[in-house]
This record gives sequence, structure tokens and C-alpha cells, in this order.
Amino acid sequence: MPKLIVKRDREDEVQEKEDKEKVKGPIENAWEMKIPPFQKGAMKHHLQEETRFEIAFPKYREKYIKECWPVVKKLFEEHGIKADLNLLEGTMSVATTRKTWDPFIIIKSRDVIKLLGRSVPFEHAVKVLKDDITCEIVKIKNMVRNRERFIKRRQRLIGSNGTALKALELLTNCYVLVQGCTVSVIGPHRGVLEVVNVVKKTMKNVHPINLLKVLMVKRTLAKDPEKKSEDWSRYIPTHVNTNVQRKKPKKIRQKKPYTPFPPEMVESKEDQQMESGRYFIEKEEKSKYKGKKTSEEQKKKSSEKRKEKREKAFEAPEEPKFTSHAVSSSSSGFDVNLNQLKKKLKTK
Repeated sequence: MPKLIVKRDREDEVQEKEDKEKVKGPIENAWEMKIPPFQKGAMKHHLQEETRFEIAFPKYREKYIKECWPVVKKLFEEHGIKADLNLLEGTMSVATTRKTWDPFIIIKSRDVIKLLGRSVPFEHAVKVLKDDITCEIVKIKNMVRNRERFIKRRQRLIGSNGTALKALELLTNCYVLVQGCTVSVIGPHRGVLEVVNVVKKTMKNVHPINLLKVLMVKRTLAKDPEKKSEDWSRYIPTHVNTNVQRKKPKKIRQKKPYTPFPPEMVESKEDQQMESGRYFIEKEEKSKYKGKKTSEEQKKKSSEKRKEKREKAFEAPEEPKFTSHAVSSSSSGFDVNLNQLKKKLKTK
């Protein structure tokens, strides 16, 4: 009996190791792990509440959205989602229904109408409905304060004739569109993260050529099975930002022709006024202005004095203060002691 127990224990240990090794594989290569698709009928019960998203679109996209909306509506109906287009308000809305069989499809459909509003063509925007494809809209407006620098760095991201964007798309297997103050990215999860990283660094004054070189090195290393599990830090090229001081163009001063005579005297303001005849007129205006000012001040002072005299007539007179010991009489001119009078009356 004890021998059998030992064998069972060993078998359990071996099986546990095998299970751990099975689990390790997909976790290490999480990007390559394939998730089983969510098929129709997997959700047994319908959704209890309605989820709704409404997104506005610019005026210049109205014509294109109006043309492709019947196809968009038909595609959403296959997934059990209701789509509405309001041209008066300029909005697109998406909502779940009782026929919705995928709970996450409402988030995907919201992303589709967002991308349509950001000038992404319908053919690329529809790819987001797949499970292994995602999207990201990066706002680059507030990354650079100066408008001229913002335009230069955005143009650097696009490249001459769009070469930088094409290279980025080939290396990441993503669709990238720069429109106004946003960058729309559609593709696999890993590729989208790489593109977002490149966009943010280029707007922080890192040239996209250096970032594209890093992506190319990573791609070649990922193909090599021996170096796939190694540390890639020694292979990746490092770039240090250096501010190169540009030489300012020297200003060439033109030499004036030599003259032995001194320059002419500049006329003073008084001389110019005397010539034009404004000198005496301005004096008269100043004296008039001063006379007006003094007369106005005198009028104010006289009016204030009159008000004070009028208000004094309505003021109450001050009452005389009486003390317990003595009473002063202004008419007789002598003081009377009340306590002494009271004592005399008592004795009598």
C-alpha cells in the first residue's frame, strides 16, 4: 500500500509540472495568444438595459457619412445594434437592442462612428468590429504650445509625401491617419501601442527616423528564434538629444559716405509749434482750461458751505449737564447747595 501511495504522489507532481509549463507558454507570449471568438448564441439571455452613445461629426464630413450610412446601418443590424443619423444636429448615435448577442460590440460600434467622424474611410473603420483589432485616437493639440512648432512636428511625423507614415504602417501593420489635431490608429493591439508611442515621442521633439530604426531592429530580432528570448537592450540603438547651436547670419552694415560737415540740427518741439502757429493757440487753450478748472472748484466749495449751514439749523442743541452736589444757574450767577438746604429745613 505505501508504494502505491508514493507512485500516485509522483504522478500528481509530474502532472502539475506539465500544467505549469502549458500555462507559461501563452503568458510569456501574451501578444501572440489567440482568444476564441465570441459566437452567436454564447449569451443565453438578452441585455436588460439599453446602452447608448452619441457622437458629433464636423460639417465637412456630412456628405460622406450620408452616402455610406445605409451600409453602416445594415452592418450594425447584423450584430443587433440600432444606428441613427441626425443631420440637423450633426450627430451619429448607436444603441443596444434585445437582439444584441455580443455585450462588447456596443463599444466597438462607438469606436467605428468616432473614426468616421475623424475622416477615416468606412473600409478601415469597419475593421474595428473584429476581436483582434483595436483603435486609438491620439489628441496631439495640447502636446506643443507654440503653433509653429506644432505644425513642424506634425509634418515631421507625416514625412515628405507621407513616407514616414507609410514606413510606420508597414512596421506595425496598422492604418494611421493624421487629421487636424488628432492621429487615428487602427490595427492589432501591439501595433497600436507602438504607433501611439512613436506619435507621442515625435511631438516631444524626437525625430521619427530614430524611432523607426528601433522598430526595424525589434522586428528582425523577433524573427530570430535564438534571440527571441534574450534581452534586446544591447541591440537597440540609443539616441541622445543634442541642441546644435546654429550660426546666426552676420548683419552687413552699409558704410555711410564720409562728409566733413556736421549733421543738421534737429528742430525742437517749440520751434515746430512756432512755425505751424500752434504755440500761442495752445497757451490760450491752457489758460482757458485752468480758468474753467478753478471756477468749477470754487463752485463746489461754495455749494458744500451752503449745505453745512442748512444742516446746522436742523441739529439739536446740547443739553446742560447737572450734578448731584451743586446746580449752576446762569441767570443768578451763584451756586446753590441742595444738601445744606435740606439739613436746615429738617432742624426747623
